[in-house]
Amino acid sequence: MKNKRLAGIYKFVIFFMLIAFVVTCSFVLFFHFMHFSKDDIRAAAPVTFGNVLLITLIFWSLDTLRRHIFTERPIKRITKGLEQIAGGSFDTRIEHIPSVSGMAEYNEIIDYINKMAGELGSVETLRTDFVSNVSHEMKTPLAVIQSYSALLGSDRLTDAERKEYAQVIGDATRRLASLITNILKLNKLENQQIFPERTRFDLSEQLCTCLLEFESEWEKKGISIDTDIEDGVMISSDPELLSVVWSNLFSNAIKFTDEGGTVSLSVKREGGYARVSVTDTGCGIDGETGRHIFDKFYQGDTSHAAKGNGLGLALVKRIIDIVDGEIGVRSAPGEGSTFTVTLKEEENNE
Repeated sequence: MKNKRLAGIYKFVIFFMLIAFVVTCSFVLFFHFMHFSKDDIRAAAPVTFGNVLLITLIFWSLDTLRRHIFTERPIKRITKGLEQIAGGSFDTRIEHIPSVSGMAEYNEIIDYINKMAGELGSVETLRTDFVSNVSHEMKTPLAVIQSYSALLGSDRLTDAERKEYAQVIGDATRRLASLITNILKLNKLENQQIFPERTRFDLSEQLCTCLLEFESEWEKKGISIDTDIEDGVMISSDPELLSVVWSNLFSNAIKFTDEGGTVSLSVKREGGYARVSVTDTGCGIDGETGRHIFDKFYQGDTSHAAKGNGLGLALVKRIIDIVDGEIGVRSAPGEGSTFTVTLKEEENNE
């Protein structure tokens, strides 16, 4: 408050000196061309000084009012909103200032601040949901490990029961390790700490190799594998990152296909692009699930939740974006699903 008063006095003095200078110059010019006696000048001096003070006061008041309306009030409104946003209230929105000449720029600043607050709110929501989901996903396998570890300490267990409990603990441990691995991978991808290392390689061969890694799983469920793979489809991309994509798509297809069903793999050249389609005859996806299928931790079919952690397809989508590809899904409840990945084919320079 003291600084504000000193600033006001300083402005008043500046105005007084400016107006006094202007008035003095005007009188000097006036007296130069007109002849007045010394008595007349002495009589007019106090009146002139009073007029200078009055004019200074009027101009100073008008300037103070102008600054209050056009500068202080908008800045105070913006500052108050920024303080609330800085305090974590990301739903705060600053109201527009009435459109008066010279104030449109403030509303432009306010629009950007409101947009920033909205973005920060979205990030905070994602962070909160992410932490909540991670905690929930970790809690389940940890509870299983804790419970079965306690059961293993019993002296009355048979060898068969002991092996069964050990297997359950092993499965829960692997699920927990998979969750942590996927979280680390996704975090690196989203923070652009992983950059694709492009290599020219045979996509058809890579897909066959990745599919064969799941042979024991499809044989266990009696799933038929139908392939339509065009030979020698060459692309220039990161084979290590893409292997994560194929592994997740094959794993999901087998997981959601009932016993005796079919999983199909198709690789085709189409207009300078390589199109990879993975189709299953599983439960399919409804419209709501399809809209969130690539969201982190989203699991539309909760009956299979114990076999995954909802990060696989989010990982797939991020990798496909990084390697400049496209991914889409076509599905309907009870009719299975088809995931299609489109990648630019390597040009043949031979």
